[in-house]
Amino acid sequence: MDATNTLFILSDQHTRAGLGCYGGPATTPHLDRLARRGTRFDTAYSNCPICVPVRASLATGMWVHQAGYWDNAFPYDGRLPSWHQRLRHQGVHIDSIGKLHFSRSEDDHGFTHEVEPLHVVDGIGDVLGCLREDGPLRKKRSGILEAGPGDSTYLQYDRRNADNAVAWLGQHAEDERPWAAMLSFVCPHPPYICPPAWYEHYADRDLPMPPQWRQEDWPDHPVIDHFRRFFDFHPQFEEAEIRQLLAAYYGACSFLDAQIGRVLQQLQDLGLTDRTRIIYSSDHGEHLGGRGIYGKFSMYDESAAIPLIAAGPDVPHGHVCRTPTSLVDIHPSMLESAGATRPEEDAGLPGRSLWTIASNPDAPRTVLSEYHAVGSRHACYMLRDERYKYNYYVGAPAQLFDLQTDPQELHDLAADPKQTPLLAEYEARLRRILDPEATDARARADQAALIASRGGEAAVRARGAFDNSPAPGEAPAFRQH
Repeated sequence: MDATNTLFILSDQHTRAGLGCYGGPATTPHLDRLARRGTRFDTAYSNCPICVPVRASLATGMWVHQAGYWDNAFPYDGRLPSWHQRLRHQGVHIDSIGKLHFSRSEDDHGFTHEVEPLHVVDGIGDVLGCLREDGPLRKKRSGILEAGPGDSTYLQYDRRNADNAVAWLGQHAEDERPWAAMLSFVCPHPPYICPPAWYEHYADRDLPMPPQWRQEDWPDHPVIDHFRRFFDFHPQFEEAEIRQLLAAYYGACSFLDAQIGRVLQQLQDLGLTDRTRIIYSSDHGEHLGGRGIYGKFSMYDESAAIPLIAAGPDVPHGHVCRTPTSLVDIHPSMLESAGATRPEEDAGLPGRSLWTIASNPDAPRTVLSEYHAVGSRHACYMLRDERYKYNYYVGAPAQLFDLQTDPQELHDLAADPKQTPLLAEYEARLRRILDPEATDARARADQAALIASRGGEAAVRARGAFDNSPAPGEAPAFRQH
């Protein structure tokens, strides 16, 4: 593969159903067109369904338990090598534009430049989430009831991110060497607000309701029930309230698509389309009320599955790839596309090049996701291969779903005695990767040490929490607990 310009576009909390090319109801013509001229990966997953740790995993190419960036108070700080560091050290110009959710601008994350980055609050993040056993409940109910049309600092920020990307491309159109860039939008992450025109586009449509949205259909599992109660999602919202949220969320997806369309048009206008590889993905999904949850946090596909599209030179056109993939695959993909050498010390990383995966027949593979963050008392782990999804919960029953026959994950097979051998096989596969109990203990110990370093539990509680990381120039709105 010849080195060429490489643009990695990342969004935040973009569920697969938020794209038309995945069969969703969202109007996303620009991303759909990108998929038609490239490869769409249909079995792609986040390595941790919450922002900060998965962005550290994406940067380092490591599983979360390898890197040790556990939750939203452990932002990537440049301490471990990232693909951006590797590219810059080999002379590739690598800039970031937009949200990173790393530590702070003063730290060297490996980019040549960071253009208007969004980092964690105070360089610290959400330390309150480290209180795993008896952390204060997060009241997210009002944010769901307030979903609708309007404006927000996130919409404003993403307009600027597109503006900055268009300007950046103009500045680098004549670069002699291939460049790399990471363009990161914050939409459609809550608040569930979208421009009025896009809200009206969806408001009167019969949008499909998410799986198991009715309370009588909610899956009966202690971990999922705890998420619902912890974030104040219990009892069920009214159907009209959920539909209002769906219209606002899909409107934000269409708004995001329009901003990406502006950037793709600039590539075309500058004659760079045929000389630029593009990867599009998101850090995790969004439940939209499925299973009685809003946001991310779980291993259900609404939360853990992600869109993943690649296009450009040497990428198969109009192709759908079903080999399981995940965000750790970005690391080797960016190095290969930009013509950088993979150092020997990176040989043990779990990711594989998306370019190689896309150009070969669908193949057996297992990807890992894990969760050690806010709303969970103990760790959750997911293994996903070409057919099954296995969820292991420390201190709670496992789950097993056959995604070929049950793509909406409505029938948990774990209670079926006939599946006992299969459950044992998947647990053994997980334990070959990590010790789930020991990893849980290590995460909780690191979180306890972080709380102590910030003045102890009383000080952390007094600092409070905030619903969303503020856009650049915006002050965080702390709430006391």
